[in-house]
Amino acid sequence: MKNIFTIISVLISFTVFSQEHRPEIHCKHFLYGYPYGTPKTNDLIIRDIYALSNNDFTKFADWVAYRLTFHEVDGDLNVERKWKADPWLDSNETLKPKPDDYKNANKKLKTDRGHQAPLASFKGSKYASHTNYLSNITPQKSALNQGPWVRLENKIRDVVKDGNTTYVMTGPLYERDMPKLPKSDIPHKVPSGYWKIISVENSEGIHVSAFIFDQDTPRSDKVKEHEVTVDEIELRSGLDFFWMLENSVEKDLEETKNVDFTNKYFKD
Repeated sequence: MKNIFTIISVLISFTVFSQEHRPEIHCKHFLYGYPYGTPKTNDLIIRDIYALSNNDFTKFADWVAYRLTFHEVDGDLNVERKWKADPWLDSNETLKPKPDDYKNANKKLKTDRGHQAPLASFKGSKYASHTNYLSNITPQKSALNQGPWVRLENKIRDVVKDGNTTYVMTGPLYERDMPKLPKSDIPHKVPSGYWKIISVENSEGIHVSAFIFDQDTPRSDKVKEHEVTVDEIELRSGLDFFWMLENSVEKDLEETKNVDFTNKYFKD
């Protein structure tokens, strides 16, 4: 009898989960749905050049999503890296530039202020300075930030310059405890790694490449060495992607690597 009740309970839980209502959020930065699965206390922020979900506990975005066209990446706008607190977040929901929560972080932890939506991808947009809000920044190891991470961002711009409207989703992983920012008096949680999903849709279908980088990734690592399936990112991040697609299409897209797309743009 106990086993029967257990089976019924599991079936009920599955039914509730599978039929749960997901808010409809219409935004140009999402391709077949926003990353679903963040805490209900998160703040959803939608700007002209990106959207993000800010986590009140970690003080960082659980994900950042942005759409890139030739208009955004083809420009010579000179924007200083002038860090600012996000004006749409309360002071207890984000880190502060003054006093600088990142002070001495590079010296003691070897971390940079790492953009999630990169400044260099928006030099054609008058809103490029919005990438410097601290809600779009995380403490990222210098070797990763200045190595394979920035090379991947450069390659994404090549995808766009090849005539593709490109959708990017990116965010942190918290798979082990990391040292906190030494000068910050605000409770926060530093990521142990990062994920990134790049998507293009054209007449041939949807093309997706996905990557995971540990914080301790060596500067010299090739981008392709960190390719994973979308399924792996979902498993490790707790988020659900492309959920507005038909189940069969979503399954095929997420469980396999798009070797041709990755080799064309992200091989090195």
